[in-house]
Amino acid sequence: MSDADAALMEASLIAVADAGIDIRHALFERFFAAYPDRRASFISVDAASRRMTDETLQMMLGLAQDEGWVWPLVAELVFTHRSYGALPIAEYDAFIDMTVEELGLAARPAWSAASASAWQQNADSLKAMIRKARAEWASAMPAGAPQIA
Repeated sequence: MSDADAALMEASLIAVADAGIDIRHALFERFFAAYPDRRASFISVDAASRRMTDETLQMMLGLAQDEGWVWPLVAELVFTHRSYGALPIAEYDAFIDMTVEELGLAARPAWSAASASAWQQNADSLKAMIRKARAEWASAMPAGAPQIA
């Protein structure tokens, strides 16, 4: 990714912070509306929504900045998510895409086509990285890895 993409992404995060908007509330409302059965997986929606939203945004920004910590974090999160069973990849994809969409809504009027493109490119990279991590864990631990849905 380019420095320009990372700068656009940072600017949109600053716009949301300046507006005082916490996107996790709308994000999780949308996610649970799309996947109502998933709510039961959360012991504390409040705690999980904070962590999941922050981690998702950080990983996408980290990818834009070519940060080396992103891959180990993704691999670890994919491994720890196995305790929830075989999570469909569509849920990972939807959560990431919804995160970008909610960020865009909250960042207006600072959100632009270039901002959306920068975030979506890194969202797509994150989704590919999740697929890679799932495949590597399944290969390394075929008996202990949940089925890839």
